[in-house]
Amino acid sequence: MPGSLYKAAAIAGAAEANEIGFLKEPVTSLQLHIEAIKNLSDQTGIPISRIDGVFSTGWSTELCEHLGITPKYIDTTAVGGCSFEMHVHHALAAIYAGIIDIALVSHGENGHSANQLGGRGVGNYAAGAGQQSPAFEMSMAYGLGSAPSNYAHAMVRHMHRYGTSREDYAHIAKVSRDWATLNPRAAMYSKEKHPFGGPITAEQVEESRVITWPLTILHCCMVTDHGGAVFVVSPKVAAGLKTKPVWIAGAGESMSHGNMLQMEDFTKTSARHSAEAAYTMAGLGPADMEMAMVYDSFTITAAMTIEMLGLAAPGEGHLPWKDGRAAPGGAFPINTNGGGLSFNHSGMYGMPLLIEAYRQLSGTAEDGVHGDPGKQTSARTCVVNGTGGSLSTTGTLVLIADD
Repeated sequence: MPGSLYKAAAIAGAAEANEIGFLKEPVTSLQLHIEAIKNLSDQTGIPISRIDGVFSTGWSTELCEHLGITPKYIDTTAVGGCSFEMHVHHALAAIYAGIIDIALVSHGENGHSANQLGGRGVGNYAAGAGQQSPAFEMSMAYGLGSAPSNYAHAMVRHMHRYGTSREDYAHIAKVSRDWATLNPRAAMYSKEKHPFGGPITAEQVEESRVITWPLTILHCCMVTDHGGAVFVVSPKVAAGLKTKPVWIAGAGESMSHGNMLQMEDFTKTSARHSAEAAYTMAGLGPADMEMAMVYDSFTITAAMTIEMLGLAAPGEGHLPWKDGRAAPGGAFPINTNGGGLSFNHSGMYGMPLLIEAYRQLSGTAEDGVHGDPGKQTSARTCVVNGTGGSLSTTGTLVLIADD
């Protein structure tokens, strides 16, 4: 039985920028934002002028100026890839409190195009100048610098504790690619779309170029361009739209550390706390979930997250992919768009998680644009979990399809 906040607010639509992925013509982060918002407005029929809450990772005031609106509620939470799950949490609270009726959650990040434009991809505030933070300088001495080196440490510890092998996690990349080959929007949809696209095997994942042992390049996410937006609305607004609502039954957020040297246990993330909060609010548990959308910046991220969400025992997070449950046609689909490993990953991946969860639960994941035959699942419940920083912050949502 869903909890007391069930049907207090809904995701009422989800849209992306016109073009995403490895774009030949460079785009700005702002362009990706604005295209996605325009497409979302067209999809739902909600005029931009009706937006009364704006949520983004630092872009909110600039977006308001470009959109010509003066909202009642502004949120600029920017804690990495889970920020967008947190935005939905905050929007739910603002709507339930009666402050707003229509919340825009938006993301634009030109992770790929930035190289052509002479900068680095940013999805929140521009890169600062000056010295490195003391926390980063301290980490470097222990081999913790780039994201791959941080996550490699977690993977090594996880393998050591549970006796798993790198090959176990390779199945996560393989199955993610299987889903991507059903998604025309995925960067790795086919070899025609990208030279390294199309189906892969676990053996190919293992044999690909080493980035930071034990991570090979196919254990790592891509760096692409992506823009996306969702509307979170009150039940009153949802009732008058041409799109189907997907109800937010539960939400939670947490953090365990900032600097990875302060991570208490390299095999556990704060998702166990954010998930507990989300499940409690929803009045549901892991056994009630029929699908999952989880952050997969690296294969180890996905495996650990599944364990934290109560969907697998400790050390067995890789099994849903290895035994086929997470694959197309499997009993428990995971990351049905192809994930950050094969669909898109601009730097902060939390927005594509929301978009795909909405498409699946609203029955719009298979229409020639959002997916080929076989991509649409029959799931009615979904747990969504974003991860930010170096396995640091997490945001978890429990979503339910409309009756």
